Amino acid sequence: MSAEVSAPSVPGTSPSSVPGTSASSVITLGTVRELLSDRKIFPGVPDDLGDDSELVLDSLGLVWLLHVVEERYGLVVEPGDDDIANLTSLRRLTEFLGASAADAAQGGDRVDR
Repeated sequence: MSAEVSAPSVPGTSPSSVPGTSASSVITLGTVRELLSDRKIFPGVPDDLGDDSELVLDSLGLVWLLHVVEERYGLVVEPGDDDIANLTSLRRLTEFLGASAADAAQGGDRVDR
C-alpha cells in the first residue's frame, strides 16, 4: 500500500509547525468524527457511528475530507487505491491519517504500508 504525503508548504500554518506538536497528535478519532459530522457532505454517516463500524465514503466525500484535513492541519495526503479500499471504519481512517501525518513529519514523500 502506498500514499503520497507531504508536509505543509507554508511554515507556521499548521500544528506540525509548532514545536512538540504534529498533525498526527491532533488527528484523533474525535477530530475525524467531527470532520464527518457535516450532514451536507456526509449525509449517510450516523451521529453514533462506532469506532469500528463500517464506514462507506464516496469519492467526493473522501476528496472533501482530505481537503479539510489539508486546510486545518497542513497535511497533504494522496491515498492509493489500496489505501482507499482499507478506509472502512472511523478507526482505520484515523489510523491512516495519523500514520500519514507521522510520515510527513519525518520528511517522507511516499508512504509504503
